[in-house]
Amino acid sequence: MTIQASDMGNLPAALTTFVGRAGDLTKARRRLGETRLLTLTGAGGVGKTRLALEVAAASVRDYADGVWLVDLAPVRDPALIANVTATALRVPDLGAMPIHERLAAFLARRSALIVLDNCEHLSDACAELVHALLSASPGLRVLATSQRALGLFGEHVFAVPPLPPDDAVSLLRDRTRAVRAEFAVTESNRAQVLRICADLDGLPLAIELAASRLRTLTVDELVDRLRDRFGLLASGSRIARPHQRTLRGLIDWSHELCTPAERLLWHRLSVFPGDFGLDAAESVCAGDGIEPYEVLDLLDRLVVQSIAVPAERAGRPRYRLLETIRQYGLERLAESGETERVRKRHHAFYLAFAESMADNWYGPGQRESLNRLRAEHVHLRMALEQDDDPQATLELAAALRFHWCEGGFLSEGRRWLDRALAAAPGPTPARARALWIAAWIALLRHDHTAASQLLDEATELGHILEDPLVDAHVRGVRGTLALFGGRMAEAVSLFEAAMAAHRDAGEEISAVYALVQLATAQSHLGDPRTTRTCREALAIAETHDERLVRAHAQWTVGYDAWRRGDLAEAVAMIRSALENERGFNHYSTVGLMVEQLAWATAAGGDHRNAAGLLGTARALWQDIDTSVSTFGPHMTEQHDQCVGAVLRALGARAYESALAKGGGHHSLDEAIAYALRTGPEPSATASAPSPLTRREREVAALVAEGMSNRQIATALGRSPRTVDGHVENILAKLGHASRAGIATWWTANQALTR
Repeated sequence: MTIQASDMGNLPAALTTFVGRAGDLTKARRRLGETRLLTLTGAGGVGKTRLALEVAAASVRDYADGVWLVDLAPVRDPALIANVTATALRVPDLGAMPIHERLAAFLARRSALIVLDNCEHLSDACAELVHALLSASPGLRVLATSQRALGLFGEHVFAVPPLPPDDAVSLLRDRTRAVRAEFAVTESNRAQVLRICADLDGLPLAIELAASRLRTLTVDELVDRLRDRFGLLASGSRIARPHQRTLRGLIDWSHELCTPAERLLWHRLSVFPGDFGLDAAESVCAGDGIEPYEVLDLLDRLVVQSIAVPAERAGRPRYRLLETIRQYGLERLAESGETERVRKRHHAFYLAFAESMADNWYGPGQRESLNRLRAEHVHLRMALEQDDDPQATLELAAALRFHWCEGGFLSEGRRWLDRALAAAPGPTPARARALWIAAWIALLRHDHTAASQLLDEATELGHILEDPLVDAHVRGVRGTLALFGGRMAEAVSLFEAAMAAHRDAGEEISAVYALVQLATAQSHLGDPRTTRTCREALAIAETHDERLVRAHAQWTVGYDAWRRGDLAEAVAMIRSALENERGFNHYSTVGLMVEQLAWATAAGGDHRNAAGLLGTARALWQDIDTSVSTFGPHMTEQHDQCVGAVLRALGARAYESALAKGGGHHSLDEAIAYALRTGPEPSATASAPSPLTRREREVAALVAEGMSNRQIATALGRSPRTVDGHVENILAKLGHASRAGIATWWTANQALTR
């Protein structure tokens, strides 16, 4: 299956055909239209999940806010169900509200379908969450799969039956052709094929396992072997053998027919609670009987035998074990005595993975990094649950700082960091790092008191360890505390100290966040150095081809331009910043950008569009349970001034109508798209000949297309240093502080460049 999240959901694209069950599909869809909670029940292997996914896929157009799959099979802690659901739905975990309440608030104004898969081992907790969500959101429906009903009032139950004979035969034929293209059901073998399907009780999973054996066996041979296999189980009575024993017997047989190396890989792969990549399988499962180079071939052989299932996520090939197959493998792994060793290798792999993501964070691949971290979230969570090496777990929790903060998992990150800090109290570098990261998360969750306490301990430990980087990060977080508290002079001093410490440690790119916030504080103080600080931050971002730093820097330049009254520059920079935020999950950052675009739009006299932008920002704040006031009293004052001006211009009724229109988006990217459509287009007057040389005009045109200096150098066959010089000359000649100013000038003055 292919797993690809979008604004309309995250349903996997099936890699195999859906065979039969036309009547079940119709009935289930009709029942879902009659109730807000439909639970598909039945034995393991009967096809509940596949039917639910087909029902959901056929219903996508019925739900404006998408259809979402939440797989609960890997979850063992009932307290994590809300987190897992929020992760699947890409609900931002950024405010102080408990995650289950935030999830309910997020869904309250949305029309969506949630497929809650594999609920049986968490049925009580699932029932509690489903009741809360359905009560909060009248536009929500839930389609659950479980071996038993959830027991809620109003729940409709659809018992998924085994496949009828004709559908079972069709499934066997379809899956056998995948491994033996010439296979056909004929008059001569149809009776025996029906016998196979009957012996397998019409269970789809059992039929798929049996089909893989027809790659090497004839139909008659398979019938004989199944008779031998199930003769003892049935004890002479067809009725005496329940479906689960049928499936277990066939899995036992599949296991026996695997080679020793295939069995070994199957057992070890069972430690992965979700889909996994080849690199993870090679690292975790190789050794003691399996060479790393053998893993791919063995995996392919398990796929052919329907033990492993191919998958895809974000364009990357993946694999997974169906939960029934995985649980069987875990039993066998425990019998072999390898469970602890393999889980330690799993933890070691994901620690190295997380550290690599953090070490290589700054640069052009951030969105891909966040997608990879999100894809591995279930495995990262399992690794964090290991308690045999508290220090390694603390290192892992700290290494995931960008996943927690940039990926939108603040409360979960804080939970894991608190747990890891409590388990590893020793004065180590990992603890010092975890302390300032926990402080940063506390600050982002608006808990300033906790942030200050964590920073105090981090400061003390940094002095004990004589680690200047800890001091640099602590000063930066304290600067943000001062900025959000409206203490601008204190913030400037702290950000300057943080920048100096980062640069002394050779970490220029780490200093740029402090540099961006320094520019914001300087702007509030009317400091004439603000423009130079902004340009310096943008230059660093350009050098590293870094989207998020660039977005922050552009936003700050836009804010400063707005305060200086340069509305064209402000609008151009904020729009560029919003473009760079596409594909990320930064509700609070985008909220601030849209607010500032509203302020600049209102200042330019377009009050109706400004009101729409304020409505977009308000909806974003509601989604993350916060407001613009979180970012300091100065932001509240500027917001209130804008609202007052728009209200006076439009009147209350028109203002509320525009607010509602602006808040009608269904996702963060929709909010960005609305803001970019609504904001005023930057304009300029072409009243004088171009001051630029021919080469500078070429460079300006490429800047306007959004190219970085490095990309321009490649396009023109020049050195990056030469292009850097051209851009600096263009900025000086045009009197602009940023590349967006060049783009604005180019758009308005193209006639002068012909």
